[in-house]
Amino acid sequence: MRIISGIHKGRRLIAPKKLPVRPTTDMAKESLFNILRNRYQFSTLRVLDLFSGTGNLSYEFASRGVQHITAVDVHSGCIQYINKTATELEMPIETFKSDVYVFLSRESNSYDIIVADPPYDFEDSQFIEIVNLVFDNNLLKPEGSLILEHSKHTDLQNIRNFNELRKYGGSAFSFFKNPDTNNDI
Repeated sequence: MRIISGIHKGRRLIAPKKLPVRPTTDMAKESLFNILRNRYQFSTLRVLDLFSGTGNLSYEFASRGVQHITAVDVHSGCIQYINKTATELEMPIETFKSDVYVFLSRESNSYDIIVADPPYDFEDSQFIEIVNLVFDNNLLKPEGSLILEHSKHTDLQNIRNFNELRKYGGSAFSFFKNPDTNNDI
């Protein structure tokens, strides 16, 4: 995995092989961050990275100047790797070893961007639960985006607050917005 842009542009990171992860591909990550770059001022964002795995997306946000990043994963090896890498690169990433659903049900902070990269074999009901927890608990700021990464074969367009779908190779990103905000993301 490599960091695509920002102060750590081009830096390659090698995660331990024993971690149960499927990192976002460079092509999909670069496409996602091109979209976000045109919509947000990174230095002002508060980001929540769910199912953070190796921390791939968190590192990209940090490299681009985001100062408030929270990474959540249930696997202790993933959290240890993120903490080690964030310390080495002096990145502002706070980690939580937690089940994502438990974390979302207890969280009280709100975020500009919430990204979730769960396993590709997730059921629709599991995606729906993430969306419901985020919006029912007001975890997304008014102009914020919830972005779910999933297989291109998964269709989340009928879930509440769905706004946009982008596909890149075998991956897809579904964007969700607060219903009372401008839908042109």
